[in-house]
Amino acid sequence: MNQIKIGKFIAQRRKEKNMTQAELAEKLNITDRAVSKWETGKGMPDSSIMLDLCGVLNISVNELLSGEMIEMKEYNNKSEELLLKMTQEKEKRDKEFLNMEMFIGILVSIILIFCVFVASFVNMPDWLRIGLIIIGLIPFIIGVGYAIKIEQVAGYYECQNCHYKYVPNYKDVLLAIHIGRKRKMKCPKCGNINYHKKVIN
Repeated sequence: MNQIKIGKFIAQRRKEKNMTQAELAEKLNITDRAVSKWETGKGMPDSSIMLDLCGVLNISVNELLSGEMIEMKEYNNKSEELLLKMTQEKEKRDKEFLNMEMFIGILVSIILIFCVFVASFVNMPDWLRIGLIIIGLIPFIIGVGYAIKIEQVAGYYECQNCHYKYVPNYKDVLLAIHIGRKRKMKCPKCGNINYHKKVIN
């Protein structure tokens, strides 16, 4: 989605309605600074107020996200184009999230290994040795928990039996036995318990 184009479209529709940024902001219960950000392409309207914004500007969500008025005969084509773009953006974002998950996992593992290595081979008092291991464990536990959260929400898990794609809850992902990005879970559709593969699309 082109944020600059969307911003210019919001500004154009606002002016056509003879509204200032402050008046539009007041109707939406937000600040005029937020409206200014949209119109300059530095931000997008939050999904929670998108319908209200469209109502005030007398446009559809499809027109808002396309950044232009759409004739009825082009409406279905534009809807499909927009849906495809949004799907592609989600897939790209999910790939970036999964790369971040891998980076976090490697980083906190290195920190833990380093702390354990130093505690094992450097001469120091026992209290300092224990403290160093704890210092290594804290970022490891937090980092692994965060990495699993990223893995849970990025993309889907696919049942190898019925090929149903789903997003499990955090607890199921956390407690599941895994090999790489495959996790042993129960399919919510067919009930099969197997290693379900992480997929992006």
